[in-house]
Amino acid sequence: MPDETALSVSQHITQVGLFLVAAIAVFGGSLQMYLGQPDTSPRLDNVHRFMAGVYLSTGLICLWAALTIRQQGFLVYLLALGVLLAGVGRLVSISKVGLPKPTSVWLGYLIPELVLPFVIAGAHCAST
Repeated sequence: MPDETALSVSQHITQVGLFLVAAIAVFGGSLQMYLGQPDTSPRLDNVHRFMAGVYLSTGLICLWAALTIRQQGFLVYLLALGVLLAGVGRLVSISKVGLPKPTSVWLGYLIPELVLPFVIAGAHCAST
């Protein structure tokens, strides 16, 4: 029987964070799956589209976790960690090859990837 009690504020925060990640990952993964890696070798395009599929599927997992937030435990922390590691990957890229142009767009990707995982994990921890 489904739980009819209202979600707590921390569950709503966790849910909104997961919905945000889901929207970004589903849209971004779908777009990158379609676009591929232009002007490159078949090997790099293959890896790019593979990772786009991982990105897209992670978005679907985040959507499911947000919709079923009452039943979620450790999965939320793993999803938050995945977002954080994606941001760390971006930081490594920036340190190795520089910040792409336009800088504001790439920083607009990076900052939420480094902040949102802590918001999601903190809110989830507060709700358990």
